[in-house]
Amino acid sequence: MSERKRVFLVIGAGAGIGGHAAARFADEGYHAVLARRSDEQGLARLVAQIEDAGGSATGSLLNASEDGTIEELVERIETDIGPIDAALYNLGAQIGNRTLHDTPHRTFELGWRLGCFGLFRLAHAMLPAMVERGQGSLLVTSATAAVRGNAGQHSHAAAMGGRRMLCQTLNAEFGPQGIHVAHVVVDGSVDAPDTLGKLLGDKFEAYKEAKGEDGVIDPGALADTYWHLSQQPKNCWTHEVDARPWTDVPWWNDNPASAIDTKPKR
Repeated sequence: MSERKRVFLVIGAGAGIGGHAAARFADEGYHAVLARRSDEQGLARLVAQIEDAGGSATGSLLNASEDGTIEELVERIETDIGPIDAALYNLGAQIGNRTLHDTPHRTFELGWRLGCFGLFRLAHAMLPAMVERGQGSLLVTSATAAVRGNAGQHSHAAAMGGRRMLCQTLNAEFGPQGIHVAHVVVDGSVDAPDTLGKLLGDKFEAYKEAKGEDGVIDPGALADTYWHLSQQPKNCWTHEVDARPWTDVPWWNDNPASAIDTKPKR
């Protein structure tokens, strides 16, 4: 690549949130680097879609749970492509509903490695260069589990709760140094074929239909939120924001005591 461009790095670049965010930043002139664990053909399709739309992108397969992989990717991007101006940590850490008895130590640890430790490693590898340049954005996709622990979610809630607190400590240290850290609580289902689509299989379309019009988060619309966060002026930074479909009850009200009929009438 002859011309060095500002880079938008996505770790966890599936066909849902990550892929749409990469396309959104590429539309604005960034070179998008899309990293995901598997499905090389799917990764190539996402890169091709961005390039077909006139953008610039590359893809990389990455097992973020392995030591050194994130660090090597960051170094390679900074050396060979350009400065990482913004990054999205979008890795999921959901291992399904499991009782405590059915959550082995290694399974619990994997959730932490993906949900929390990987973000720490990305920050450790990437933020010093951003500080040296005096600017940069670290955007982090999160989930309801970051703010509420439900039965069967021991690994996921611990990992995402840790992710949220890590975002707060990073913000406290690096905000005054010009780095914007934003934690995005995705409090609802996302129209993502690589995640929810795989989970539901042939029931995916029926699920979306049952949720009604605009009842599932559009990852393209959510990508606009990430872009907005990255462009906020320093005098008006948002550290945490949540998003959900209009028909969903917010996580802080989702309990039997508040179960009154407040859904809009169609």
